[in-house]
Parts: sequence; C-alpha cells; structure tokens
Amino acid sequence: MNDTFNINRFGLLLKKTLMERPSQLIGLAGLSFALSFLVYGLAIMLSGYEDAQNASFVVGLVGGGCFLASFVYGHFISNASGCSWLTLPASTFEKWLTGVVITGICYLGLFLLFFRIMDASFVAVYHRALDTASPFYKDRYDMVNIFPYNGFVAVKSGMLFLNFAGIMLVGSLYFNKATFIKVALITCGICMGLFMLNILIAHLFIKNVQTAFPYAMVWIWVGQERAQLMLPQNTLDIINIFFQYILPVTLWGLAFLRLKEKEF
Repeated sequence: MNDTFNINRFGLLLKKTLMERPSQLIGLAGLSFALSFLVYGLAIMLSGYEDAQNASFVVGLVGGGCFLASFVYGHFISNASGCSWLTLPASTFEKWLTGVVITGICYLGLFLLFFRIMDASFVAVYHRALDTASPFYKDRYDMVNIFPYNGFVAVKSGMLFLNFAGIMLVGSLYFNKATFIKVALITCGICMGLFMLNILIAHLFIKNVQTAFPYAMVWIWVGQERAQLMLPQNTLDIINIFFQYILPVTLWGLAFLRLKEKEF
C-alpha cells in the first residue's frame, strides 16, 4: 500500500473528518450560505442588485471560506484530540489534503452552486415583476443580469479566497484556540503596515501624493483635481501572477509543512 496516498484510506479519513464534526464544518458552511443570502436581500433594498451581488459573493466566498478554513484543522483545540488525530493511520499528505478538499473544493463548489441558484432566483423575480407594457421594459430588464463568474469581482474574490483561506489554514496549525480572531487580527495588522509603508515609499519618490493603492496605483493631486498613476502593464502582470498563483500555492504548501512538523 502506498504510504503517501491511498484513495480508499483518504476517503475514509475525509468521511471521518466530516462526520466527526458536522456542526462545525457543515454547520459553518450553512451559516455562511445563510449570511450570503441575508446580505443579498438587504443590499438589494439599500443599494440595488449589482451591489447586492458583489457584496453577497465576497461575504460568502471570502468571509465564509476563510471562517471555515480556520476550523478545518480544529482537532488541535485540545492536546488529546490533536494527538488522537495525528496518530490516525493516514499519511501527512492525506491529512493535509482533507483540509484542501473541504475548503478549496467542497466549500468552493457548493458555494458557487448555491450562489448561482440564489442569484438566478432573485434575478428571475426582478424580471417577472417588470411591466412588459412599459416603454422602459427592455432597459430595466437589461439592468439586472446573473452575476458572471468570469467578471472582475468574481476573479478578484477568488484570488482573495485562495490567499486568505491559505493564511487561515496555516494559522489554524499555529493557534489552537480562537484561530479566526487571532489570524484575522495579525493579517489586518500586517496589511495595514504594508499599506502605510507603500504610502511612505510613494511619498519619497512622488510629490503631491493623495493615496497609494498597494502595488498597483498612486493617486496624486494636480491642482484641485486628482490624477492616477498606474504601474507598467508588465509589472502589473507579474504582481497579478504572484497574488493569483505563487502566494496561494506557497501558503497552502506551508500548511502541509506545518502539519508535518506537528507530527514530530
């Protein structure tokens, strides 16, 4: 039998992980879906369909996914349960893969399916409520469409999900209790520090800086107006590749290395 990966052994481990803590894993996923639905409904009343779609998608995917990721390796909340899980007859790779599958495949797939059904239902209700005899019917109909998964918001949300979920997976293996809060505070502190450093560097090289968006653009004052300075496209492409591929792979890989350390 392969010591690194065996499909039957991994299947049993995945089933055990899900069935052992259904209230934490399945319950958290359901709670995230419910929160996404609530945000969608409230945002429609406050600011319209486009903002509702964007806000609901970000909250459900990024917020819910990260929250779930912080609990995937929650076996270490106590020494007894942590030791028991580490001594299961499965490889480190299989134990790490359970977290990857639950967070990066199961949750992601289920959320995308849930959001598509929810979004299509809201859009259909809006379209049916329109007055077909109105001269503005077509314009109003075209104003609201199903949220595109290949659009800017969806792609950037996917990038944030991969990065922040990876951070939560690593953090859950370092902090045994209150993982989400501790990792979120540390991450926010680092992001704020990098943001301030980015503005400081922009001020050193450019005059009249109003603000600087990390690694992408700088807003400067030109008289009473604002102007935007963007990085060259080839530099932006390198930065996008880093945040979309290199950093997520690094973070999720670090979770594997940290889990391996715990076994020794």
